[in-house]
Amino acid sequence: MSKDEEHVLVVPESVVNEIGYFEGFEADTAKYLGPILKSDQLSFQPRSKMETDPTFKQLIPYVLLEWTDEQGRLNLFAYTRGGGSGEKRLHAKRSVGIGGHISAEDAEGEGDTYETGMQRELAEEIQLDAEYTHTVEGLIYDPSNDVGKVHLGVVHRFVLTAPHVASNEADLAEGGFVAVDELKSQSESLETWSQLAVAALYS
Repeated sequence: MSKDEEHVLVVPESVVNEIGYFEGFEADTAKYLGPILKSDQLSFQPRSKMETDPTFKQLIPYVLLEWTDEQGRLNLFAYTRGGGSGEKRLHAKRSVGIGGHISAEDAEGEGDTYETGMQRELAEEIQLDAEYTHTVEGLIYDPSNDVGKVHLGVVHRFVLTAPHVASNEADLAEGGFVAVDELKSQSESLETWSQLAVAALYS
């Protein structure tokens, strides 16, 4: 295993289960997120090993970018996962979530490791040139597939003052704002986490 391999932030499955097992979308962020991020069992582990070990969950910030247009319609930034360096098991799926792993490098500064990692991922994936308000909306766990079994998503909502967002990476193809109603009508084309987030927040 290369010493240069990315090490990602993980929490043992047992820590989450002690708080309370859930599947799908869990809106009680206070119950889960604080204890998880404060756990002394958090660690950085080799990503390749963690991708096939469901006894650990990789923490993934999953940021939804929301904007209300002049007609009062809610829109979300959506894209198609392309051929970049991201999670290849999700390619060709539409997504409304921006984010990725928290890496060991994110812990090197004096700031909050999770927040640092989320902002780094956003800066790598998109150009965001609008002011916004930020809320944490819930957690997602979907053990129905191999990707979902090893990841725990933290859903963030950024409410933007303007639709000034552009993709930075090839992995975020066809990026642009799409009406929430349209996304809901095409739910089957979305990756599972996006389906769960849209259903929970925009029902």
